[in-house]
Amino acid sequence: MPGQRFPMRKIRDVLRLSAGGLSKRKIAVSLGIGATAAGDCIRRARQAGLAWPLADELGDEALEERLFPASSALAAIKARRPEPDWPAVHRELRRKGVTLQLVWEEHRVAHPAGHGYSRFCELYRCWEGRLSPTIARQSG
Repeated sequence: MPGQRFPMRKIRDVLRLSAGGLSKRKIAVSLGIGATAAGDCIRRARQAGLAWPLADELGDEALEERLFPASSALAAIKARRPEPDWPAVHRELRRKGVTLQLVWEEHRVAHPAGHGYSRFCELYRCWEGRLSPTIARQSG
């Protein structure tokens, strides 16, 4: 499983040192990162068609999009997912015969790009856990 992504400043340092002729092992020692991580930064830059020095107008966000295009697209998709109205979901679940599965199915019909069932349940349980016990009992 990949670890946390380096700050763009460190990635820029990897690219700068690589352009200076240092091996990925020397870059790794110099920056206190793994040789594999340094090599990954260099490989991603090569695949994105980037070379040092980077263009002045290439900011951190633009650099990240160029180096990590799939994660940028995934973040955009996640940002577009509609957040359910949890109080309304909670009220619906109080009705006889209504299950979380039924509420999710209705939500999914209205929002096809919405969360999958397991994530929907996880988010609802998280929201429900933030309710105080007296409020949860009063609404039940």
